[in-house]
Amino acid sequence: MSDHSHSHPDASSDDTLDRLASVIESRRGGDPDKSYVARLFGKGLDAMLKKVGEEATEVVMASKDGVPERVVAEVADLWFHTLLVLSAHGVTPADVLAELRRREGLSGLEEFAMRKMHQREREGL
Repeated sequence: MSDHSHSHPDASSDDTLDRLASVIESRRGGDPDKSYVARLFGKGLDAMLKKVGEEATEVVMASKDGVPERVVAEVADLWFHTLLVLSAHGVTPADVLAELRRREGLSGLEEFAMRKMHQREREGL
């Protein structure tokens, strides 16, 4: 499955997440009867978070079923709903990608230790 993604002409400079985030921004204040995005924003953050939880569970179930195409479809649903949550907080996909780039050179254990240290500093411990 992953071999096909490398053949996509925009794979090296893919801005799909940015384009999708722009569409979300343009629809969030729209008519809830015509836009799923507007409907979820109308219901509020808790409704979006519930959808993220549901989609995350579906990713787990698809992964356990072992069907790569279902995993891809469910992760796409999860990413979409996560983009809604990011938008609700005024955060963009570029912000998340910047954080991933920041972590890129760290081992998971180093990154976890740094987050723990920063959390303690914020809490004044």
